[in-house]
Amino acid sequence: MTKDNPPAMTPKTASRSVMTIGTLARRTGVPVKVLREYEDLGLIYTVGRSPGNYRLFGEEALWCVGVVGTLRGLGLTLSEIQELAATYLGDTQEPIGPRLARALHLVRVRTQARITELQSLVDRIAHYEADHRDELSARADFRTHDPRFGGHRP
Repeated sequence: MTKDNPPAMTPKTASRSVMTIGTLARRTGVPVKVLREYEDLGLIYTVGRSPGNYRLFGEEALWCVGVVGTLRGLGLTLSEIQELAATYLGDTQEPIGPRLARALHLVRVRTQARITELQSLVDRIAHYEADHRDELSARADFRTHDPRFGGHRP
């Protein structure tokens, strides 16, 4: 599987009910543009194209969109989901569970780092508010610090 040409997720059994990408978008609430990206990445089961070259999907695509949405909601990137899909759909005997657990661990580490960054930002805001309490409450004017105003209020 390459990033340029990922294999499409194709179910082993053909779906009886076929829908266009527009119908899939309406049923899932996911924009058509996003669904096209998911299909291009090989993340949605597809039944191919219509004679008019419309993308066609079976009911199984609803499950795929749900799984991708769940994993995105847990913080996985599309690249990480694509790697998991390649393992899941590949002819390997590797169970997907441990690989997903490792991916979730990486997301947890990234998220903890982001929380630390955000806490640092909250601390900087609190420090700024403490340093500028008078200006923020209109008991003083920020212009007193501005060299253009020479410490004088206009």
